[in-house]
Amino acid sequence: MRAEIVATGDEIRTGALVDSNSAYLADLLEINGIEVVRHHAVGDDMAVLVDLFGEISRRADVVVVTGGLGPTQDDLSTAAAARAAGVQLIEDPRALAEIEAFFKTRGRPMNPSNRKQALFPDGARVLYNRMGTAPGFQVTIGGCLFFFMPGVPNEMRVMFEEQVLPALQILQGKARQFRMVRVISTFGLPESAVGEKVAAIADLFPDIKLGLRAKFPEIQVKLYYNALDEEQGRARLAEALQWAAGQLQPYVFSQDERSMAAEVGKLLRQRAATLALAESCTGGLVANWVTNTPGSSDYFLFSAVTYANAAKVQVLGVQPETLNRCGAVHEETAEQMAAGARRVAGATYGLATTGIAGPDGGTPEKPVGTICIGLATSDTVLSRRVTLSFGRRLMNKKLFAMLALDLLRRHLSGTLK
Repeated sequence: MRAEIVATGDEIRTGALVDSNSAYLADLLEINGIEVVRHHAVGDDMAVLVDLFGEISRRADVVVVTGGLGPTQDDLSTAAAARAAGVQLIEDPRALAEIEAFFKTRGRPMNPSNRKQALFPDGARVLYNRMGTAPGFQVTIGGCLFFFMPGVPNEMRVMFEEQVLPALQILQGKARQFRMVRVISTFGLPESAVGEKVAAIADLFPDIKLGLRAKFPEIQVKLYYNALDEEQGRARLAEALQWAAGQLQPYVFSQDERSMAAEVGKLLRQRAATLALAESCTGGLVANWVTNTPGSSDYFLFSAVTYANAAKVQVLGVQPETLNRCGAVHEETAEQMAAGARRVAGATYGLATTGIAGPDGGTPEKPVGTICIGLATSDTVLSRRVTLSFGRRLMNKKLFAMLALDLLRRHLSGTLK
């Protein structure tokens, strides 16, 4: 079954609004064995909409449309669908009653324009909206099945999952395929090197489709497999996943789409260990990533953004002599920052970052992109210096934060060299 996705609205067409709906729909359609062959972004133009619906109906099996179901004059999807199907608009009493009830329960009068939302192409199946005022509908245009849903993301998602997806699964019947995807997250290799390491998968697993995605600063390897039998498919995909992950060690940090911070959190929790952070060049970014993980209070104790040298001395106990002799960006400074954070918080581990994010401030000895990372444990303090500049301050900060967390991950997993 081949599908196309249409996102309507001038704000979508012009890029004023990011189209998250289409990405969501494509992902779920593919997972459910429905191949998405095209995406469309079209403005609020009746002639363009009617032409597009007619064009798509001649080649697709299913079309999913979002947006254009509101009460205003520029909400044209319903009327365009009726015109493309060659039918009249008919009012649906239940839809009208539900729209009226929506406003009544909120103590607000219903505007006359909202009555427009109860009109549907003759013969359409109404998809009632329990989240808002815009019902959707299912209609056939030229032998192709169209599903129209509201553009508001939370309304669209509920309608798709509760009404559209079950209808599609019934249509698929016994021919339904299970579209399975597994993701290997890596850090530390460029995309080209990752691709070379897993290139042989095409010969070893010809039924597995390989995809690479650069999600800075990580590289994801995606393995896709279509199967009629779910259990058999999972087994086959697991075999390919094991092979690919083996080729990419020790750069693999997750095989279940867990972030680097979440992976570090998992390892800390397994050891009943705690973490304290001292950040300079990353400005709290590491702490932000760590606390984005639910349950991080189990292991995360303390964070200090000691940007100024005085703060490094007064809060963390970095020796003034070290700063005078080595400077703020140095392995010794990073080690003393990490040890200070660990001591102040009483944590199992202290992790510190100090570097030059740019675009200015570099020297021949310490160019922009230089990061020094310190890691303090109960029995040792170690550090690493890396110089890798992406030329942009925010990209460098993200890279620095990832390098710091990866150092801790490798230590916790026993792969640090």
